Amino acid sequence: MNGSRVVAIGHYQPARVLTNEDLAGMVDTSDEWIRSRVGIRTRRIAGPDEPVDELAAHAAAKALAAAGLSPGDIDLVLVATSTAIDRSPNTAARVAARLGIPGPAAMDVNVVCAGFTHALATADHTVRAGAATRALVIGADKMSEVTDWTDRTTCVLVGDGAGAAVVTACPPGEEPGIAPVLWGSVPEMGHAVRIEGTPPRFAQEGQSVYRWATTQLPAIARRACEKAGLTPEDLAGVVLHQANLRIIEPLAEKLGAVNAVIARDVTESGNTSAASIPLAFSKLLEQGALRSGDPVLLFGFGGNLSYAGQVVRCP
Repeated sequence: MNGSRVVAIGHYQPARVLTNEDLAGMVDTSDEWIRSRVGIRTRRIAGPDEPVDELAAHAAAKALAAAGLSPGDIDLVLVATSTAIDRSPNTAARVAARLGIPGPAAMDVNVVCAGFTHALATADHTVRAGAATRALVIGADKMSEVTDWTDRTTCVLVGDGAGAAVVTACPPGEEPGIAPVLWGSVPEMGHAVRIEGTPPRFAQEGQSVYRWATTQLPAIARRACEKAGLTPEDLAGVVLHQANLRIIEPLAEKLGAVNAVIARDVTESGNTSAASIPLAFSKLLEQGALRSGDPVLLFGFGGNLSYAGQVVRCP
């Protein structure tokens, strides 16, 4: 009942880099067109022999190593993904098998781009309730596998990758390192972001998503800060879902986090859906842009249209 904290984080991206110039040879687009509209320069693309659970396992292994824990220490595995092709075994079970985690509760969480922050909140609630002590929380998506590579409006956006966090119970007397989540959705607008059909394909109504994100979400993100007892000015970092630079920058500006480092990993990684927040967060920590104990707002939004945000303390 003492709350939980993030003790380590890690990320993984495939080796193949797909540039804007590469895309210009595939569809009617250009480097200037892509940069001006979404701010993306490059993205990473997984090969046909790299399933989403492999991406997830690589990131999870790095987070485990950073935490100084072994697979046997983990009793809960949560994987946020919307690109698992198979219905069973789920991605979490496959990650547990790859890492040799014995007997964990293993669940997938499909909330698309807000998946990681939903999964992190679920891990926090589970630890607070005493049903788990150490959890692996992973965001992983292989968007390239659900993309129509002839559609220039969507294929320029996507990338593949994974990020993972190790969440543990706080020692007695220590303040929680994960603040209460603020989450919700707009189900009547769920059609604005879709991965559907046979085979499944990603599509979206870009203008609707842009208007919703830039007009409705700043106030919701401020309420997430209030749940942590903080103001936006108190934040050391802001990691929004890395959807599009034209969404990230106005949302961050309207939030008013004037002292915070703003994650802009979308420029080099593209939109990696559920992987985008832990991936960008891990990179900021790796680069030394954030310090241990710094308060950072993690805020996911996208498909359904769902959102979830919470302030966490850096490991």
